[in-house]
Amino acid sequence: METGFITLTALITGFLLDATLGDPACLPHPVVGFGKLIGWFEKTLNRGSFRFVKGMFITILLVGVLFTLSYLSLALLEQNHPVILFIINSFIVFFCLSALTLRKEVKLVFEVLHQSLEKGRNQVARIVGRDTRHLNSQQIRTAALETLAENLSDGVIAPLFWFALLGAPGMLSYKMINTLDSMIGYKNERYKYFGKFAARLDDVTNYIPARLTALLMLLVSGNLSKTVFVASNGNKHTSPNSGYPEAALAGILSCRFGGPNNYFGEIVSKPYIGTTDKTLDDRDLKLSLAINRRCEISMLLLVCLTLLIPTLF
Repeated sequence: METGFITLTALITGFLLDATLGDPACLPHPVVGFGKLIGWFEKTLNRGSFRFVKGMFITILLVGVLFTLSYLSLALLEQNHPVILFIINSFIVFFCLSALTLRKEVKLVFEVLHQSLEKGRNQVARIVGRDTRHLNSQQIRTAALETLAENLSDGVIAPLFWFALLGAPGMLSYKMINTLDSMIGYKNERYKYFGKFAARLDDVTNYIPARLTALLMLLVSGNLSKTVFVASNGNKHTSPNSGYPEAALAGILSCRFGGPNNYFGEIVSKPYIGTTDKTLDDRDLKLSLAINRRCEISMLLLVCLTLLIPTLF
């Protein structure tokens, strides 16, 4: 069984597993393990002097060891155990993608908001980092759709991008970097030095995927005319990357994202992305979810084509 065929079929299998099962609570998730490891190092080392150096060392150590071990392990299986290699690659793809889970969580925000404002606040708190206790219904819907756009890049497009470049070890390493950023990449007093390197590394690894995500969103929705809008609004975000998929969705929906929000007890004033203060509703959700699904499939096809090209020559 050729390695290229194993990689391709494992990618498709893992993608279909995620599209069907999402993140089953009954299965141990490697990202949870990443989080526990990061949390232990943070509690142990994020104190005293040289916090930036310690944070940089831990980031390089965790990412480097994960990539090396996964690469060597898969290389060994490639020689004598192609079936096991296929299974492990499939599960790596399955666990590193979060397409279905993301869409379900965002859809649930809109559904429970019809029941009560408090339920909407509680549900959106599961998927955003901001303080949701005082959000109104419009702010809740806005937060949910911002997260849907941003995490299309982080949770689907970027992992697939790194799989295309570096295989399953690259995909796993990206998830470690992304987990590091989500846990210690904040600019508050506790993490501004210890997590600074992890945050910058996450910016680098997401630079191309974020812009590719925005382009795919415009393509699959037939809104390439919004390219200039995305180019002029994508940099209106505290993150160098998150603004691009958010700008793409804001342009498609003709709405406005961004603005001030409360994070860890502090008001963070983000520039607005877009100018139309439109009231979002279930029709916007339906269109946004459809765009996500089309982008996921389009990216899968792109990666499959990338993996097939070397076998044709």
